[in-house]
Amino acid sequence: MLNLSAVHHIALICSDYETSKRFYTEVLGLTILGEYFRAERNSYKLDLALNGHYIVELFSFPNPPRRPSRPEALGLRHLAFAVPDLDAAIAHLNEKGVLTEPIRVDEHSGRRFTFFPDPDDLPLEFYEL
Repeated sequence: MLNLSAVHHIALICSDYETSKRFYTEVLGLTILGEYFRAERNSYKLDLALNGHYIVELFSFPNPPRRPSRPEALGLRHLAFAVPDLDAAIAHLNEKGVLTEPIRVDEHSGRRFTFFPDPDDLPLEFYEL
């Protein structure tokens, strides 16, 4: 039997490295564990942590293709972050100029959530615990 123990990381490719770096660190509050420029690929790799746990790899590549549609394109639908207070999280995003969708309620759990875009329009979610 396969023995998975955790999600190790989520890899994202961005179109504007500095803009996405600011968004994930200054808006979402992830911390930088390591930052690397890979000259042979003309690519940056930024390792980011949430509460001290490595969670996101942010990559830049020259001219990556756009996502075909949002959020129902084949592949990763969205990335969700758990928050203790959805209203406070939305207020924080709005203060930083990030617009959120109307609050929805999970029909199975009764928990509230909302979606918002990252700088490349990747759908992100805050899910209230």
